[in-house]
Amino acid sequence: MDQVTCAVPLHVPRPTGPWQGVRENLSQLGNAVVYTTWGEWLPSVLTNPRLRELLGHDWDRYRRTPDAAVRYRFAAARLFIKYMAATALGTTPEYLDLAYRLGGRPYLRGFDQLELSLTHTGELMAVGLSRTGRIGVDVELADRHVPLELLETRILTPTEAQELAELPESERVAHALRLWTLKEAYSKALGQGLRLGFKEFGFSRGGRLRAPDGSSATRGEWGFATHPVMGRYLLSVACHDAGLNTAGDTSVETMLDRGFLSAMSRPTD
Repeated sequence: MDQVTCAVPLHVPRPTGPWQGVRENLSQLGNAVVYTTWGEWLPSVLTNPRLRELLGHDWDRYRRTPDAAVRYRFAAARLFIKYMAATALGTTPEYLDLAYRLGGRPYLRGFDQLELSLTHTGELMAVGLSRTGRIGVDVELADRHVPLELLETRILTPTEAQELAELPESERVAHALRLWTLKEAYSKALGQGLRLGFKEFGFSRGGRLRAPDGSSATRGEWGFATHPVMGRYLLSVACHDAGLNTAGDTSVETMLDRGFLSAMSRPTD
């Protein structure tokens, strides 16, 4: 089985898009990744008269956050998620209910076939969406100072440490950062976060999942990729194909969980 292909991240600077590439990637690859900056989406938070409806259950948290910068960034991230998901589902963002699993991972209530992942650092935020399986995204500053000795002790497998040592010194920090973001993305896709020991799995230079001894740890059901974005960030993606529903239709009528629909339409006393 060939390795799953993760979509190339797309820049979406405003709620109006462009979103066409998201729909195409979801249809063709089963996953999509978008990124933007807080500043690009801030006007939508400050001027949108429907902000309360768009935030839904997150409105109270938004209003209770005392720090204005934190409050606006929280709202911008939620709008970014909802507009992307609305694009995939062919609906309006106000109709979507964003909820959170243990650990804070967001999901769309009633749409169990869609997986979400959110990451942010500095001014950048990115969202991954998949209809075929799990997805995780992680971003770091490309020029972040990384103590290589500390990384070798805490996150690198013996094989990765050996390969790192064989690289020219000028390439080692960049390669270590790539491994770090890939491991973060994979851990997020599994829903483990920092609980997953990063020395328990590794990556080849070609981006394939490996066991600590360097042997292959996947039959191709996982895909991984790292991309430079905005000139100063590294964005890594881990995407999974569970081999279940491969239909390209992601409209709300297709993806909505029928049990959830029945519960929502059941008359109340």
